[in-house]
Amino acid sequence: MISIIIPCYNEDHFLKDLLIKISLIKNLDKEIILVDDGSNQSTKGIIDFCKNENLINKVITLEKNYGKGFALKKGIEEAKGDIILFQDADLEYDPLDYNKLIRPIIQNKADVVYGSRFIGNENGQRILYFWHRVANFILTLFTNIMTNINFTDMETGYKVFKSNIIKNISIKENTFGVEPEVTVKLAKKKVRFYEVGISYNGRTYEEGKKIMLKDFFIAVYCIFKYRFFD
Repeated sequence: MISIIIPCYNEDHFLKDLLIKISLIKNLDKEIILVDDGSNQSTKGIIDFCKNENLINKVITLEKNYGKGFALKKGIEEAKGDIILFQDADLEYDPLDYNKLIRPIIQNKADVVYGSRFIGNENGQRILYFWHRVANFILTLFTNIMTNINFTDMETGYKVFKSNIIKNISIKENTFGVEPEVTVKLAKKKVRFYEVGISYNGRTYEEGKKIMLKDFFIAVYCIFKYRFFD
């Protein structure tokens, strides 16, 4: 079984469509764990509706907004699947890529799979912010230098793990810093990484994108911190 963990904070526009799209994938034994990270009442109403429609198996409700890392950690604690997949609550990442993402683990080629936005995908990509691409390149390059692993997209929102691998990582970051933290900690454990090309439909800040400039500096700090001091 695959556990799909969805951290959710104020996703009025995309959440229902995302969950419907996941429900239409019939060839996977899956559990959907949604972590409500202190969302507004509008999003809570959508979550309640989707739960009643059996689009979610389990809802974890946090009393305030702690951040993506904290929400993922709570979801991991509750996950029962042999494979755990991180899914953002918007539709930037396409659930139709699930089979592609989990295949290297099923075939025992990998312990961890990252969905890369920067290697070939036949469906194309929505083109958005230049400086986001530059920031991602710098963070990925810095990660590669620190881990000696040749990632193309360390910051990807699609990360898939054998359950025992991610459950044995003690996640400390509450923010988007969870992405480099998990990557560096797993690299130090010498797990088998794999990348596959994925679809990506990036959204604008007007559409609800949340990552900010400060998250770049947090990520740099986390790469250095977890490489040398954890």
